[in-house]
Amino acid sequence: MNPSGPALRDIHLPDAPGFWPPAPGWWALALLAMICGFFLLRGLLRLRRKRAWRRVLAAELAAIDARHPLPAEAAAHAAALSVLLRRLAVQRDAAAAGLMDESWLRFLDGDDPARPFSQGAGRILLNAPYRRRVDAQDAAALRELVQRSLTRWAQVRRV
Repeated sequence: MNPSGPALRDIHLPDAPGFWPPAPGWWALALLAMICGFFLLRGLLRLRRKRAWRRVLAAELAAIDARHPLPAEAAAHAAALSVLLRRLAVQRDAAAAGLMDESWLRFLDGDDPARPFSQGAGRILLNAPYRRRVDAQDAAALRELVQRSLTRWAQVRRV
């Protein structure tokens, strides 16, 4: 026996774990981050398209206002608004191209309980595009109704 004791060596610590491959928790966290990033990017793109669509609709309305000033050309203004609504309706639902009279106004009302087209200022759309003279107040009321409705149409548009 050795009087000074056995020859002992110091405790060796294991090597630090390597960077790769990460633990399963990090994989799960990365997958969750990618999923969240995907939905965030998708939401941002939808918001961007919706804002662009609202700008296009506002520009269309401004172009109608510029081409047909309201007090002087009320009949042409109402006819242009009717054409704009018809184009938007056909873009939303192709069957809207054949709608006429009350069914057309009900389509424009959508799910609005106030029924502004079939029971309000929108009734002018039934005959205004075909008349020579339209009351300027009626045309202005129609323009305000169309402007309010365009925000709703911008939200519904499928992109």
